[in-house]
Amino acid sequence: MLSILRIVVGLLYFEHGTQKVFDLPPAGGPHVYHLLSQTGLAGILETFGGLAILFGLLTRPVAFILCGEMAWAYFQVHIHRSVFPINNRGDNVVSFCFVFLYLVFAGGGSWSIDSVIARSKRRGLSGTLTG
Repeated sequence: MLSILRIVVGLLYFEHGTQKVFDLPPAGGPHVYHLLSQTGLAGILETFGGLAILFGLLTRPVAFILCGEMAWAYFQVHIHRSVFPINNRGDNVVSFCFVFLYLVFAGGGSWSIDSVIARSKRRGLSGTLTG
């Protein structure tokens, strides 16, 4: 289930990024941001971070960065509208933040590139110890 959670969240996050960077899926109107703007940087983090989370590559450090990005977004953008996430449209930001925080500690799960790398390192290590 950890891997399924990571994959679904990675896809959703990737979609947020591609909408900011490429306007895909189209948001209705010009919503592509200058890449060196704060929103453009967020789009880059969301696109490439979402892909890394989707595939489970460097899950813990990427999730740490994305958790921080979501905390920053909440306190910079959303909290000024209202204290309540449902009213300030920040409920998805809070959800992403805490899922990423969970992934920092839980890792990518068994269906991840991180897991494949760890298994190959263990096999390589056990081969040198017994060989």
